[in-house]
Amino acid sequence: MTNELQTPLLEYLRHKLAIPADALKMAVKFTEASMGSLPMVLWQYGFIDLHQLDEVLDWIDNREIHEVELSY
Repeated sequence: MTNELQTPLLEYLRHKLAIPADALKMAVKFTEASMGSLPMVLWQYGFIDLHQLDEVLDWIDNREIHEVELSY
């Protein structure tokens, strides 16, 4: 995940899904160590449920589509 996406994603997770900052810090560390996806790590460790995981992945997809549209 690029830093351009990670900062807005962390803000989204913190404010929209109310994930505590400490949980996000831990998930980011696990993501870096495992080279995994932050949303998947949050789900695997029980910080978000399947519905929230779907919301996060939709948010990422919509953001990436919007960025592609802006690049044209």
